[in-house]
Amino acid sequence: MAPLSLCINTQTPLIQFLRPLEGDRLDPASRDPTDLTTLREGVDYRFSPGGVTRMVYPLIRRLLREGVLSEAHWVALNPHAPPVVRLGATTLHNVAIDVERMAGYGKVKEAIWSRIHEIDATERHDDLFWTEAFAEYAYYNRTTAELIQTLDREHDFDVFYVHDFQQMPVGHMLGSLKPKIFRWHIPFDVATIPEQWRAMLTTYLDGYDVIVVSAERYADALQALHPRGKVLRLYPYLDPADYGQPSRATVNATSARLGLGPRDVVALVVGRMDPIKGQDLAIEAVATLAEEHPRLKLVLVGNGSFSGSSTGLGLSKSGAWRDRLESLVRERHLEGRVLFTGHLPQDDLDCLYERCRFTVLPSVKEGFGLVAVESWLHGRPTIVTDRAGIAELIRDGVNGLLFDPERPGDLAEKMRSLLEDRSGKLRARLARNGRTASRHCSLETAARAEEQMLAEVTEA
Repeated sequence: MAPLSLCINTQTPLIQFLRPLEGDRLDPASRDPTDLTTLREGVDYRFSPGGVTRMVYPLIRRLLREGVLSEAHWVALNPHAPPVVRLGATTLHNVAIDVERMAGYGKVKEAIWSRIHEIDATERHDDLFWTEAFAEYAYYNRTTAELIQTLDREHDFDVFYVHDFQQMPVGHMLGSLKPKIFRWHIPFDVATIPEQWRAMLTTYLDGYDVIVVSAERYADALQALHPRGKVLRLYPYLDPADYGQPSRATVNATSARLGLGPRDVVALVVGRMDPIKGQDLAIEAVATLAEEHPRLKLVLVGNGSFSGSSTGLGLSKSGAWRDRLESLVRERHLEGRVLFTGHLPQDDLDCLYERCRFTVLPSVKEGFGLVAVESWLHGRPTIVTDRAGIAELIRDGVNGLLFDPERPGDLAEKMRSLLEDRSGKLRARLARNGRTASRHCSLETAARAEEQMLAEVTEA
């Protein structure tokens, strides 16, 4: 296969800019790339947290290095960034729309998210595609598609790779016969899709040659809704090389800085502040166990998503959810037993993985759950909701522990089994077998599958 020119499209950008840049770098008329090597990470910019960007960028780097790709262009929503940013052999193109249109887009995007995740059973958003706000959602996707079309005339892409539900209309709007791949990252259950949405969804999905999902049950459900589409299950993945093993001294220093004592027993939850992430379930479990395990501390790592950040859509849901969790901590008299760290850089996160006794993925619904893989890479056992896509890789009691988020006391019981594993044999077995399971979600495994998919769609 000859090297390919690839165009990637995501909502969340790879790079978030932390402060306004000087000069004309933010001039929308300027197409001169901003060279990221001239800026300072952590001061001028940061890499976006989250599974999509932790997956896509390592894959692109690898495929470029191996000659599968000749170039990569990445189009994303990034209203506070220069129009074009150069990052090695990858060029980032940032989309901006005005504040009023952004608000409408955000309403529709959140409504889809809420319905798919069944967050508010009283509001089904059945008429969503006939609202005024939907016009702004369509406008944003049309703006994105027009930019991609402009870039295609210049670079003559071989394939378009569109990621997640926010960008779903893009493939239909491109009006190109070139191969298009769509990756759906969140859960997919036909029962959560209102009847009034289904015709529109299938119209959008018809715009793609392949639709990729993260678990077998999502593939089955999507195929049932869209039987004429080609649906492929590819597990999300991480590059193990991105995860370091800090020294004991570094772990101890970081733990102390974050408020952890040397005798504390740490349960770790990593995830953005969002009701679907189920941090409240973990707090309730700690409240159940607090008296019998007085050294137990729960550490909650994470802030808002790109949608909730000041550099993104500016939605307020993450702040409201953290307020609710802090109130729950007070109600359960767990002050000092539950730590909120906010967003942490990878070095600090590596230290917490090394410091914890186990991790918990308590989501009430989860597209996949790469934090469980991160736990395995650090040799830590994990307790995972059975509502996560990754649950199909977990054999309860063999490479992880599964719990039902709707069953009262189930999470506390699973935590108790690890806290009272005095010999450490259970934790060791779960961690050892978990590392073996993590190979299903490694960049090495994914790169082969992604390369095969690219070859098939471009040679068809």
